[in-house]
Formats: sequence, C-alpha cells, structure tokens
Amino acid sequence: QVQLVESGGGLVQAGGSLRLSCVASRNIRSIAYMAWYRQAPGKQRESVAVVWTGSRVDYADSVKGRFTISRDNAKNTVYLQMNSLRPEDTASYYCKVSTGALAYWGKGTLVTVAS
Repeated sequence: QVQLVESGGGLVQAGGSLRLSCVASRNIRSIAYMAWYRQAPGKQRESVAVVWTGSRVDYADSVKGRFTISRDNAKNTVYLQMNSLRPEDTASYYCKVSTGALAYWGKGTLVTVAS
C-alpha cells in the first residue's frame, strides 16, 4: 500500500510557474514508475510526465519544454516543475505510482491558470 499526498497547486497568471510535490508514504527507491496526470473539467485524465528509476523521463507533447518531472528518493517525493503556464494547463493534477501489478493515486491538487 502506498499513500500519496499532492501539494503546490493554486491560482497563477499565464506565464507563471508552480511546483507540485507528491509525497509517498513509503520509500520510493524501488518504485519504478512515478507520474503526474491531469484532468480538466469535462475531459479525460491524461498523462503529463513520467519518471522511472534511473531518471528516464517522458512528457506529453503539450508540456515538453515547459514542465520538468523529478524524483527525490531520499524524501520519497516526486516533483513537477511547471513553467510558462497557459490557461489550457488548468486542471486537477494527480500523482500516480506503480509497483508493478498495483497502481496508486493521490487525491489531486488543483491548478488554475488565469489569462
């Protein structure tokens, strides 16, 4: 069992930055897959960024060059640095981890980007 708590969301003007954090309830060193997803009102949840052990990362095309995902195993935390935010980035952002057969989600943090 892994519990995840996201934080760092809020209201920001277009062009601004936010850093989201997701703290896990257990050591993440052995967790291969850690990711951020988002869900805008009326839309399906979508993957934003993924980081694997060994620091391999992948991004959705819509956030490449603006968002950076990272993990700090010592703090059991995964981060999402979001720069050059746009109104279309407005969504609830969720942390997800996978331990193989099982996946766990946080409850989300809301990001609102004002134009």
